[in-house]
Amino acid sequence: MTLRTEPHYVLGIDIGGTKLAVGIVSPEGRLVSEVRTPTLVREGPDRVIRQLLDLCDGALVQSGLLRSQVVAAGVGCGGPLDPITGVVMEPPNLPGWVDVPLVARLSDRLQIPVSLDNDANAAALGEHRFGAGRGIANMIYLTISTGVGGGVITDGRLYQGENGNAGEIGHMGVVLGGRTCGCGGQGCLEAYASGTSIAGRVREAIAGGRTSMMPELAGSLEQITAETVLAALRAGDALAREIWEETLDLLGMGVANVISIFNPRRVVLGGGITNFGDLLFPPLRERALRRVMAPLAAVVDIVPAELGSTVGILGAAAVALAAREASELVNVVYK
Repeated sequence: MTLRTEPHYVLGIDIGGTKLAVGIVSPEGRLVSEVRTPTLVREGPDRVIRQLLDLCDGALVQSGLLRSQVVAAGVGCGGPLDPITGVVMEPPNLPGWVDVPLVARLSDRLQIPVSLDNDANAAALGEHRFGAGRGIANMIYLTISTGVGGGVITDGRLYQGENGNAGEIGHMGVVLGGRTCGCGGQGCLEAYASGTSIAGRVREAIAGGRTSMMPELAGSLEQITAETVLAALRAGDALAREIWEETLDLLGMGVANVISIFNPRRVVLGGGITNFGDLLFPPLRERALRRVMAPLAAVVDIVPAELGSTVGILGAAAVALAAREASELVNVVYK
């Protein structure tokens, strides 16, 4: 049994609340062309979809390819969404997007198959196919940035769960009755480990009377970000160290939990918090691995993601390629 092997390209479409990015990608992960623009999010879904279609046209022109050489498109978008029906269901970073049939609208205009998944799952597929997870059958991807998202690869395939929403690692509970999360729950990993939370906890502590160099580093209390915390941590600031140690403890607990549940070969970490580098990876490995049983700890490594700023496009392209391969396999089996 063989699948089709002739050359083809796919569109990778990355939808964010602040930017849109589209690229044309080869099956090997070569980014042939790439275009980006700020998201006109306040103008609603119709305007943003027109932006996306314009970007697709622009990426095609930039690539020099014929339209017939682009055979599918993949979309990565913040959830909640339904990857089966292709409907985006009111994501918080896209106000006004209530039950938008995105796949139907894009495929009608592009005249190629379009596949949709949430941005964290797309990034997991991208890292698995093109990045730090190449050749790894069982992998967990965790992005730690404004929020905390994740994706689970088992036996070489994305695990999606009953309705496509598996892998919400950021919303596992790590503190009983803890901080309120953006999802409405309490004590979620995202409420402690995200860049937003790290900076917020620092601001709360300073407003409550703690002293720190961070307001001066940032310019004001309100301008403190996770990057400010990193600079203060490197400069020996006591409050930055305290908040960071708490973050490491809870992130280590979260990573240990997914290792214990899924027994992966590799945990891949992406997102802006990985810029903490050696302040993150060695202590996180120590905290996570001492919480899991020895047979699980013996086979897993915890590594940085590789795709960087291209992960949105390449992840969306991986969504398209996975859907295309699944469709071709079904056609071969049932012919």
